[in-house]
Amino acid sequence: MARVAASIEMPLGHGRHTLRIGMFADMYKPHLSGVTNYISLYKRRFEDLGHEVFVFTFGHPGYEDGERNVIRSAAVPWGRTGWQAGLFLSEAGQRIAPTLDIAHVHHPFLSAHLALKYCKPAGIPVVFTNHTRYDIYSDMYAHWVPRRMRMAFVQQSLHNLASRVDGVIAPSPGIAQWLSDFDVTDDAVLLSNCIDTVPFANPTHPHKRTDFGFAEDSVVFCYLGRLGPEKNLGMLVEAFVRAAEADPRICLLMLGDGPARGEAQERLWAHGLTSRVHFTGLTPYALVPDMLAAADAFVTASVSEVHPLVIMEAMAAGLPAIGVHSPGVADIIIDGQTGFLTSQNACVFSERMLTLAAEPELRNRMSQASREAAALYDIRIMAEEMLGLYARVGARVD
Repeated sequence: MARVAASIEMPLGHGRHTLRIGMFADMYKPHLSGVTNYISLYKRRFEDLGHEVFVFTFGHPGYEDGERNVIRSAAVPWGRTGWQAGLFLSEAGQRIAPTLDIAHVHHPFLSAHLALKYCKPAGIPVVFTNHTRYDIYSDMYAHWVPRRMRMAFVQQSLHNLASRVDGVIAPSPGIAQWLSDFDVTDDAVLLSNCIDTVPFANPTHPHKRTDFGFAEDSVVFCYLGRLGPEKNLGMLVEAFVRAAEADPRICLLMLGDGPARGEAQERLWAHGLTSRVHFTGLTPYALVPDMLAAADAFVTASVSEVHPLVIMEAMAAGLPAIGVHSPGVADIIIDGQTGFLTSQNACVFSERMLTLAAEPELRNRMSQASREAAALYDIRIMAEEMLGLYARVGARVD
């Protein structure tokens, strides 16, 4: 069973100690992902609290957005996946890594190896957050490798890392259980993912549904995330088609891009529904809160999630969510209160969409409940929990 991380106060300013924190990731900005957002959010919050945070990552040497303390090392991109294959830390990385107080690993492969190589000999504690169902992703992106070989590699990589770090973080109970079932570790610390709820609850320039070509009286369901095969978009599109054919007010707003977009558009065209769907393409994260304001509810059919930030963001925006009952998703959506959990069946999923479309009072009740539930995942709360965890594993303090 996973342990719940205890809050341990680490005073700063009036007695609080300043930490030098290293975030190690195989990929970071400009690649857009939940992990990128997670790291960026914690980095900003920790810096606001007076700590010094460094991101150690690979590739994109010419990328510059003004963010300080991002240490990039040479790498070769792995196709269009966003993954960067790098084997060495840059000179700056080698110089800074041994001076950290805590190293936080976010991918279990290349950057994890370097965090252990440069931090462990210096006595720096290392923790690892498991953000991804690597078993499912390997099915999608390395399917040409025999499955038994892939599963052995994933399991062994995670198990070896878990045995060498000072703490493993599971963002949800479902993932803590998966780590145990997959023989990675039985001692994962449960510490939820988080978001900054403020911009989602109070968007600065909220979009209207008419901005996306939808009628004023339409009921807009929104999907946010990568349009990739791991997101089960085929089922989502099928559910939308069924619901849209039954209720002419139902529309779909797709925020994001990816390799599965073309197939989804073809299926919608075949059903004559392209005018009731809007694909935004790659969307800057800063614009997401404004776009979510145009929706009435959130939908996802993904079963590969760990503790999806996109559902938290939708809830903070006051959107009821419909998702498939699976680890991660079922840890966030409260069935019948903040949305609906369904089986992996497009017909059942579409029925829930029709229910929300037909009952505005139900949407309003779920909207309020969603906002209240999302408040529990705010970065201001979870950053203190994370600092407590760092203290528990013995972060070096200046």
